[in-house]
Amino acid sequence: MAGMSFRVPTVLSADELMDKSFKRASKITKKGTDALDGKKKTALAKITASGDIIVSTLNGYISKFPRIEKEEDFLPELIDLIIGIDRYKKALGALNWASGRVDKLKNDSLRDVRRTKDPNMIESIKNSFYGRMSSHIKRISDDLLFLQDAKNKFRKLPAIDPNVPTVVVAGFPNVGKSSLVAKLSTAAPQVAPYPFTTKGIIIGHIKDEWRTFQIIDTPGLLDREFDDRNDIEKQAVLALRYLTDVMLFILDPSETCGYDLDKQNALLKTVKENFGEVPIIVAESKSDIIKRSTGDISFSAETGEGMNELTEKILNLLRAIFRERAVES
Repeated sequence: MAGMSFRVPTVLSADELMDKSFKRASKITKKGTDALDGKKKTALAKITASGDIIVSTLNGYISKFPRIEKEEDFLPELIDLIIGIDRYKKALGALNWASGRVDKLKNDSLRDVRRTKDPNMIESIKNSFYGRMSSHIKRISDDLLFLQDAKNKFRKLPAIDPNVPTVVVAGFPNVGKSSLVAKLSTAAPQVAPYPFTTKGIIIGHIKDEWRTFQIIDTPGLLDREFDDRNDIEKQAVLALRYLTDVMLFILDPSETCGYDLDKQNALLKTVKENFGEVPIIVAESKSDIIKRSTGDISFSAETGEGMNELTEKILNLLRAIFRERAVES
């Protein structure tokens, strides 16, 4: 799965799926050695074609929707936020059930047609197959509608690749995050939608020899105190936590961002608490206005001061993560 732009197919409704199946079957006629043989071969071909269309379509949906391998990951968190993970799993499970039932029904009906010598029986078996197949599909009509809605929501997800080492930038608004992301990125960063932030997240890419890393800024999420958030926003932050390999927290000691240092340090403290295991680089921006000797890197995205040192520090951490993953895979 390259990034998260899912190639999820359009999901047909129960009625559309049955129409597709019957339309294909209605066009089939087979010649036989005699009238009974022709009738039998036609019925066998109609049952096979209509059943196969249902089974292959449902299995196609199941395989193309993103799999939820483990709960504690970026993708499951995001899916849970947007559509509800339990309902999602139930819908895919229902499709799997229907596919299995239709396949078995098809094979049983084919066997019955082959065994009979009564032309009326052949017609009856075929019609019974159509009727029972329809009732199986009707039972999953809500699940098909749910997945079509999910597909529309998935299309709006940001194109992030959870497998690429990623640095996430945090800090109050106006501390200089966006200009830093623009400077570190090899191309213009893209703004991508993200649930429950009006501004979307900003995704840049850092080229490092043959490797590529992601750098992400999250306006509206990691730029204010956690207590100010509702539960859904907290969950959106949680989803980000599974994506963050390195956290870059920007302090603005000049306080020209409009937030005093005590408030900025309080946010840093809560970010540290919420991103426990993640390595955090603290960097002080706007060194062209004020520069303190705190041991943290001071930089200015405007003049370029300190940028090389900061870039190298970020890259060293990301390279180490890259090597670790290469060994694991």
